[in-house]
Amino acid sequence: MSQESQGLVARMEHHQIPIYLGAMALGALLGWAAPSAGPGLEHAINPVLGALLFVTFLQVPAGDLLRSLRDGRFLSAALVVNFVVVPLVVAAMFTFLPADEAVRIGVLLVLLCPCVDYVIVFSGLAGGDSRRLLAATPLLLVAQMLLLPGLLYLFMGPGLADIVEVGPFLEAFLFLIVIPLVLAWALQAWAARTAAGQKVSDAATTTMVPLMAATLITVVASQVPKLGGSLGDVAAVIPFYAAFLVVMAFVGRLVARLFRLEVPAARAIVFTGATRNSLVVLPLALALPDQLAVAAVVVVTQTLVEVIGMVAYVRLVPRLVPEPVTVA
Repeated sequence: MSQESQGLVARMEHHQIPIYLGAMALGALLGWAAPSAGPGLEHAINPVLGALLFVTFLQVPAGDLLRSLRDGRFLSAALVVNFVVVPLVVAAMFTFLPADEAVRIGVLLVLLCPCVDYVIVFSGLAGGDSRRLLAATPLLLVAQMLLLPGLLYLFMGPGLADIVEVGPFLEAFLFLIVIPLVLAWALQAWAARTAAGQKVSDAATTTMVPLMAATLITVVASQVPKLGGSLGDVAAVIPFYAAFLVVMAFVGRLVARLFRLEVPAARAIVFTGATRNSLVVLPLALALPDQLAVAAVVVVTQTLVEVIGMVAYVRLVPRLVPEPVTVA
């Protein structure tokens, strides 16, 4: 990679937050100005998201993933905060949510699943151990896909089986987890053997920020035209998303303390507990029947709230989980 290209990548990484905020604003403008493009953009969500996750997984060497399985305290803390604590927090909020079934399903889809992409970026900006979080990413993805159907059943009851199909879950697991992970590891193996493979791998990893921005533009632009008369229902969930971010900051710190994690790992746990997987679960929301179409907009709304919340997290989490004071 040329020095000029390296400089461009470094500048993009340094300005990730304004780039992502700008991407969401551009997506909203595009969706408002050209609503007819929405259906076509929906078809682009899975390919661009698959590419983003491929690049994410490419940064996780297979050996690191195996080592993460032995990173008992960190991995246990991540699993507890995401699949024990978060469902309890959501349960406490659930009865206060709007009664509309589509809104409730959308909130459940997005809040019950931990983020696996930009959480790594924001955690690193706040001094979190993004490397350990990155290594745990495939495991968190698999865990949420396995547990989500059961959690939805607990919250919504047996009637959910009549409206939610298993097919989209299996399709999302195959196209957003299995295929990107296998391709990433295949490229890692090629890069380890040849200089050409290393060049391809290096070039692919530089696309993280543009792919994240492209994903945000595509997702937001495809969903804005669907707002229509559901704007009130969507706006009603914004306070719940904001409250979730506030609560999980303190709960995440508590979980990290219970597992006696050092500061960088503790900050990573705070971020993984608070940051949700709206981009990966969106295809599941889009696969719901037409009468539940607003669920997808509810999911995307969480992304808009969360990215703004992450800007605050980057500044506040280092104060919430400070470095220990050293005595000279």
